[in-house]
Order: sequence, then structure tokens, then C-alpha cells
Amino acid sequence: MKSNFGLQKSRLMGSVATGVALLFAVAYSAQAQEETNGTEDEVVVTGFRNSLASSIKTKRDEKSIVEVITAEDIGKLPDVSIAESLARLPGLTTQRLDGRAQVLSIRGLGPDLSTALLNGREQVSTSDNRGVEFDQYPAELLASAVVYKTPYAGLIGQGLAGTVDLRTIRPLDHKERILSANARYEFNNRRSLNPDNSRTGGRFSATYVDQFANDTVGISLGAAYQNTPTQIERFNAWGYPTESNGNLIVGGAKPFVETSKLERYGLIGTLEYEPNDNTSSSVDLYYSNFDESQRLRGIEFPLQWSSAQLRPGFTSTNGLVTEGVFDGVVGVMRNDINIRNAELFGAAWNGKYQFNENWSIEGDISYSRADRKDQLIESYSGTGYAQSGPKDSLGFALGPDGRTFFNPSLNYADTNLFVLTDPQGWGAGNTDPNTGNPLVQAGFINSPNTTDELTHLRASVQRDFKVGIFSDVEVGADYGHRTKQRAIGQQFLTLQGGATEAAIPQEALLSSNTGLGFLGITEQVTYDPLVLLNSNFYVPVDVSLSSFAVPQGFDVTENVFLGYIRGDIDSHVGNIPVSGNIGLQVVYTDQSSNGSGVQPPNAAAGVLNPELVPFSDGATYTDFLPSLNLIFDLDDNTLFRIGTARTLARARMDQLNASRSLSTNFTRLTSPDPNQGFFGASGGNAKLKPTISNSLDTSLEHYFGNGAGYISVAGFYKDFERFVNPNDAVLADFSAFINSSLTSAQQSQLGTPLGIVSGPSNRGKGTLKGVEVSLSLPLDIVAPVLDGFGILTSGSYTDSSIKLGDSTTPITVPGLSKWVVNSTVYYEKGGYQARISHRYRAKFLAEVSGISATRVLRSGKSESIFDAQVGYSFKEGPLDGLSIVLQANNLTNEPFVTYQNPDPRQVIDHQSFGRSFLFGASYTY
Repeated sequence: MKSNFGLQKSRLMGSVATGVALLFAVAYSAQAQEETNGTEDEVVVTGFRNSLASSIKTKRDEKSIVEVITAEDIGKLPDVSIAESLARLPGLTTQRLDGRAQVLSIRGLGPDLSTALLNGREQVSTSDNRGVEFDQYPAELLASAVVYKTPYAGLIGQGLAGTVDLRTIRPLDHKERILSANARYEFNNRRSLNPDNSRTGGRFSATYVDQFANDTVGISLGAAYQNTPTQIERFNAWGYPTESNGNLIVGGAKPFVETSKLERYGLIGTLEYEPNDNTSSSVDLYYSNFDESQRLRGIEFPLQWSSAQLRPGFTSTNGLVTEGVFDGVVGVMRNDINIRNAELFGAAWNGKYQFNENWSIEGDISYSRADRKDQLIESYSGTGYAQSGPKDSLGFALGPDGRTFFNPSLNYADTNLFVLTDPQGWGAGNTDPNTGNPLVQAGFINSPNTTDELTHLRASVQRDFKVGIFSDVEVGADYGHRTKQRAIGQQFLTLQGGATEAAIPQEALLSSNTGLGFLGITEQVTYDPLVLLNSNFYVPVDVSLSSFAVPQGFDVTENVFLGYIRGDIDSHVGNIPVSGNIGLQVVYTDQSSNGSGVQPPNAAAGVLNPELVPFSDGATYTDFLPSLNLIFDLDDNTLFRIGTARTLARARMDQLNASRSLSTNFTRLTSPDPNQGFFGASGGNAKLKPTISNSLDTSLEHYFGNGAGYISVAGFYKDFERFVNPNDAVLADFSAFINSSLTSAQQSQLGTPLGIVSGPSNRGKGTLKGVEVSLSLPLDIVAPVLDGFGILTSGSYTDSSIKLGDSTTPITVPGLSKWVVNSTVYYEKGGYQARISHRYRAKFLAEVSGISATRVLRSGKSESIFDAQVGYSFKEGPLDGLSIVLQANNLTNEPFVTYQNPDPRQVIDHQSFGRSFLFGASYTY
């Protein structure tokens, strides 16, 4: 197989090389043809073709290596979300969460290593860490987005992998009043999988742009509303242990159907004032309110990892059990609800003043805040408490896509058979403080809340030159203050009076049941857990009152002082014009974190009940970040760019958490090996420094087709220092905890007081390199009969070698797909528009949500996603300005799949989202 793959890879690379050579030949031929034809009538291009032309012009004019997307019209980006538009750019890809493109990777590096700006200003995030969730920004309110692959010294908030600058409308760039409105009806091709959620929704937006006082005052206002449904069939396996014969077998399963309703309100406003050529000022405001309600229903089946017995006579193939029957299965029926509210607010002011033809100053103040509140409610039911009810004989078979299909003997839709209870006795290891008895865990609530605040103050002075190597030099300073808190409340849901079982109240039952036919189970008992919670049917018990736990929250503060100098280059090397910039950032950071530590208590010997005490830690450090961008104008249409820079990416907020927890393992009491000792601890590291990259980028770009086409070949190389190792380990002495953790007899058996403290460190290093090829080709260049047709395509290959700690084995970088291919074929002429797009990414390490909303990394399968769009724009008559559009997303119903070990047969997650369709109209006046 390896030799065959190598042969295929060699042929593929050979084909790519041949294709690139041919495309350059076509491009130069087209350029020559244009020069031969001379001056022709000007053609006014609108819609998608205009979007491409505008993006290409911005890409060509920038002094850094960038990728650009531009709105087709006011309030109309090429895709339904900014994330999906970004995912079509060369070297970029996204991971889908709940069916939406949300997590962005740039050149194989995930959101932890990139940043997002709004109008050039760093933004907070509604996520637990720094990575921006792009679905917080309505696409209808954005004019363009620029992805910087190489930075410059004046780019504040730059990322290591790249920097995404989202840009809104600048009203004084338009010379007339504009009124625009959009409306779209949205639906999923599936029926509603849950009876209490709809499969239909809609999107509405409006934009107003105007100028006053002889075009010295400009205003733009935008509002957007989105109500988007999702219908997801989810399969999740616990894992794959081995049975007695050594064959792998599913350890347990958690299949669900998930339906959700996402509601988002977005408001944006810009006021510009330019009384003369020397003075300008602007104010930007942004607000987004995001509400999502998810219904998840299914049955959790403990199988090999339980008391259930695998019946003899099962079928195995290549060491994996593919079909059989488990007897004694105690399923946990789930009726869960996830509720999220997230608010994002930003305000900024910018002012510029030109003293004379040589000197100017600029000031900028910005503030942004994000608040997110989640409530993850789990509600359990079963045939009896703690495995005391009737048990299932559950047939199972692995399907060709990795999902497990079931054939139960119990009727999971029987309300007389199933009651509210703790079917597996999960809570029995805790004590109910209300009764003093073992806790009956009939449900659970996770309530994580995050708050993120960021303030920036920036000032700069610029000197322009008429002669010399530099056209201008800018010196500036920026101060950034950021605080982020995450708090998580956790509660067991118990039954009134400490009961072990309770019938499901009639008022909570829904009129129809949820079906799980996609996994072989016809229906399940379906009820609304909010009715039980709001009527006080459940009795919540804080986890901290029933057992010892260190809070998972954190509180991190960063004060960043930055100074920079940047010089714009305008010179020659021989007869070749050279432009670009050179500069340096000096960054001083003061970071701290508040959390909880553990100290030995004053308690009876052998009672493990350590005391939580406040604990703070932090660090200060300075980084020097030089950068250089050079552009060589090889001819009127060909540029060669080279960029080199030293960049940084700050550690994740949860990694900077100062809290530490203590753990013990009585199965290791007598072990003398500290690596397998009785004591252990884990936590964050508030002294973590940023990951550093020393990078080199090149790009050869040729433009043709009157600015409508280009071809480029780019290469990049990054050398990492201080790469964050998320799971490093150091030896520690736990002698202070011996008396409070062990009885006298146990102390005499203790093998060692030493143990391992695990947590993140900067003990990582390595490299990443790759190549990108991209092409925008209007096909009328190839043949005039193809006027209106075009191709937009790109492909990238990325490889990494990053090693953590003392390991000699490279890790898999989260978010990295070695191969990424994006393609769009379009037609646009005479008002008619049609295009089909394809996104492919090879296998990658995906980030998914684990137990208690924690972060889990799993191997993700390759994805191939097709989208399509058709439309018509009226150019004259009473309907002039009106456009209609029909969009279809995920045409082939491509699932999101993860697996373990890495063995694609051992599927952990299989999520199928269905196809979504949008039909609507927009009008611009």
C-alpha cells in the first residue's frame, strides 16, 4: 500500500507541476492576446465576478502576502457565513461544529495559533480560549476580509499562523446613498428529528449608507437577524476495548438525534468625519446577541465496559467484532437540552491628522467584551434504579460507515416501563447532603460561563519621504489590557425526598416521540426536562457539596505593552522596482492567573479531604519581533514576494490557569515507581510563554485578464520555539499529604511519596512547511465562447515535524490537513448566476466537546463538501436592483467522522447534518 500511495503521490505532484507550467503559459498567452487586441470597450462586471476582481486587486496591492474575500454587493458575501467564505481561500480550511463551519485553520495551524481583527482591531472571543468563533459575525454586515499570511510591524494583534481582518463598510468610500435589504428562507431536507424543534428558519438583514455635509460626514448602519435550524444524527462510541479472545469491540455507545435553533441578532454602525484632506475621524460600533437551543435525545448503552455479557456466536473481521448480541444491557435513556447565550460588543474610535506633507499622527481606542452563558442539562431514565430493572438483550452490527446499528428486545417507547432514575447507579459514590444516603443521580447540569474583556490604546506618528529607500516611516505604541474568566457550576439532579425512582409526569411528556431509526431503534420516550427543572420536580445538589473537586474555571489577566517601528520601502534593485516594508515590534507582557490550590487539611488520618485555597501565579517577559516584506515587480503583471518574520501565539487561556488538583490511586499504593505512584496532580501553568515562530514565505504571482485572473505559487516554512506541550510531566514530593490521605497501616505500605504533576510547558519545538498553488481563470481567455464562465481553484500541501519534551516522535498538530483543495466553477452573465463549489481536506486532528464540556482531540476523517448556488439579478426596468438566489449546502450530506488509535474502523463520532437550502431575494437601491 505504501509504495502504491507513493506512486500515486508522485504522479499527482507531477501532474500539478505540469498543470502549473501550462497555466502560466495560458496566462502569458492571454496577456499577449490582450496587448495585441489593444483598447476595447469597457465591460462593467458585477456580482460574483466583481467580488473576485475586487479581491484580486486588494491582494495585488497589499504589501504583505494575503488572501482576500469581498462582498458581491452591500450585505452579500459569496457564502452564508464568513467562515465558509474564508474556507475557500488558498491554504485555509474549517472544522464543522453542529453542522456549521466555525473553527478556522490557516496553513495547517488551528485557531489557537491565529487571531481575528475587526477593522484592524484585536477581538475578544466567546469561546473558552482565544480562538474566534466566526459564526458570531453576520456575513451580511461585512464588506470584506483580509487574511495576512505574513505580518508587518504595524499590525497589532497579529497571529502566528495568520491574521484575519474582518472589515465593515466605510461610508465615505461610497459616493451615494445606498439602501439594501436581504431575506432568505432556510430549511433542512430532513423532517424534524425532535418533535419540539422546527426544520425551517430564515435570515433577514438591512443596510443603510449615506453621506452628508458635502461628503464630509458618512454613516453606515446595518442590522441582521438569523434563525437557523439544524438536524443532526449523531453516533458516539465510548471506545474499543478487547473481548476475551483479543478482538476489538465497542465498549459502549451514545447515539443521539440533535435538533437546534440558532437565533442571532447583529447590529453594526460606523460614523466617519473628514472635514478636509488633513483630518479624519471615525467611530465603529458592533453588537451581536447569539441564542442557541439544542435538543438531544438518545440512549446511552454501556456494553463491553459494563456488566453486560457478550453472547457467544458473535462475528469478527480482521480482529474487530462486527456483529453480535449483548445480554444484560442497562441502557440510560437521555432527554437533554443545551442552552447558550452569547453577547459580543465592540466600540472603537480612530483619529488621524496630517500636519503637513511630511508629518502625520494617528490615535486609536478600542474596547470589546464577550459574555457567554451555557446550561447543559442531562436527564436520565431507565427501567429501574442501579441496574435493578428489566435488562435488554441488544443485538448490534457495525455498518459500513462505522456506525453501530442496534436491535433491542425492550420497547424504549414504553412510558410504563421507563422511569426517572439513576439506571447505572452513577451517583452512588457520592453522598446526598439532603438525606445522607448514596446520591441518586437522575440527571446532571453543567453551567460554564465565560467573560472576556479587551481594551487597546494605540498612538503613532508617521514621517513621509520624497527621496530615499523609504517612502515613509511610522513609530507607534500600543497598550492592551485583557481579562478572561471562566466559571463552571456543576449540579447533580436528584429526585424529591431522596427517591430512587419516579414516574415521568404527564405534563412533561411530548405529544409524539423521537425516532432513532437511523440506528435501528424505532422510538424512545420523549419528554421536556425543562418542565421537570422549572417545576422543582428535580432537586439540584452542587457537586462540591457531595464530593471533593477542584473548580475547572480560571481567571487570567494580561497587560501587553508594545512599541514598533515600520518603514515602507520604495526602491529598485537594478531595473526591478522593489517595495514592501521592514520593521520591529518590542512586546512586554505581564500575565497573571488566579485559581485554586490544594493544601493538606487538619483532618483525621486517612480522610482525603484537602482544602482549597486561593492561589495566584504569573510571569513577565519581553519578545522582539522583526519582520520584512519585499515585493519585486518582475514586469507589469508579475510579482515575486518574500517575507520573513518572528511571530508569537499566546498560550490558551485554560493552559494559563493557575489552579492545581490532587489525585490518589489506591491500586498504586505500594508502587515504588514515582511515574506509577499513589499521588498525582494536574493543572495549568500561569508562567507559560507564547509559542514563537521564525518564518519564511515566498509567493510568485502573475495577473492577467484585465485584473480578473491570476495564478500564484507560494511556499512557507516555520521554525517553532517554545511550542506549548499541553501534557508535560514533572516530579513532585507529596509528603505533606501523607497523614491526611492514609491511615497508619496504609502509610506503612506506601511505595513512594513522590508523584507526577502534569500540565502544560514550553518544552516543544519543530518545523512546519508547505506549498500552495492557486488560480483564478476567466474562461473567455481560453475561448471567447466561454464568456461568463470561470474557475477558481487552489491546492495546498503542508507537513510538520513538532516534538514535545524529550520525545523523539513528532506529534500530530491539531487542525492540520496535509492536503487541502478548494474549487469553484461559476457562470455569470446577463444577470444569470450559477456556481458549484467543492472543499476537500485530508484527515486531521479535530477538537470536539468531551465530558463536562471539556476539550478533546480526536482523529478526524477526510471531508469532501459540495455547495451550489443559482440566481438572477435584474439590471433594468421596475425590478432593477432586485436579485433572487437559491443556495444548497452539503449536497452529498458529507458527515463529520472521528476515530481512534488511529484506526478508521474504530469510529468514535459520526455526525450527519443533512442538506440545507436557502431561497431568498435581495434589493439594493
